[in-house]
Amino acid sequence: MALPDLQGRTAVITGASRGIGAGLAAEFAARGMNLALCARGDSPVPAGAKDHTITARVDVRDEAAVESFAQAAVERFGSIDLWVNNAGVLEPIAPLRELELDAIRHHLEINLIGVFLGTRTFARLHRARVAAAGSPQDACLINISSGAAWSGYAGWSAYCAGKAGLDRLTESVQLEEAETGLRAYAVAPGIVDTAMQELIRSCNAEQFPMVDKFHEFKANEAFNTPPFVAAHLLGYAFDPDARPAEVCVRVPAESES
Repeated sequence: MALPDLQGRTAVITGASRGIGAGLAAEFAARGMNLALCARGDSPVPAGAKDHTITARVDVRDEAAVESFAQAAVERFGSIDLWVNNAGVLEPIAPLRELELDAIRHHLEINLIGVFLGTRTFARLHRARVAAAGSPQDACLINISSGAAWSGYAGWSAYCAGKAGLDRLTESVQLEEAETGLRAYAVAPGIVDTAMQELIRSCNAEQFPMVDKFHEFKANEAFNTPPFVAAHLLGYAFDPDARPAEVCVRVPAESES
């Protein structure tokens, strides 16, 4: 991928306190990007990025908090070029017949409603930017999806449902906002060895019948690394030759690249 100079471009990342989100932040910072990072906990500031990073504790289910955080990013950096809705959870992991309503509701409020709020906030801010400029402005929305959006997994009914909803939401937004220059992608990053993977491997076969497959991934270290995922996301966002033809995208396996 032939990325342009990204110095001074601005990216928002939710769920930036650990895992993929923290990894993306580090790679984006290395490119000289401005960062607006949020999570329910504290988001680490990448090395050397203090002067062009803002952080906040934000629950993505909180409409006012999401909007306030986004406004703070615009006030600090002027505009947002890339918004990554990364915050998400995997639990509850169990057969659907055993799940409690409150657990399902909590899960979908984070994985789907949280993405809805971040997406809506960015779409509104981008529309305001376009109105001020008087012409379409290039910008990119990336909603972090999963292969679980494409097929069901026993024990993951909540996760599969939320990620499938995220994909359809993203496709709808692309149709609605294309005229403004906003491009929207639902990106499955592949298997990255984060705390979520540790949670999966801690399951028993009754909770998650495919758990042995994920132990194999670990034994073979068959993972995508955060720098590899970040490079693809930046390509989708900023390299015209790397822009996917489809809204729903899978990052390829790093081991096969």
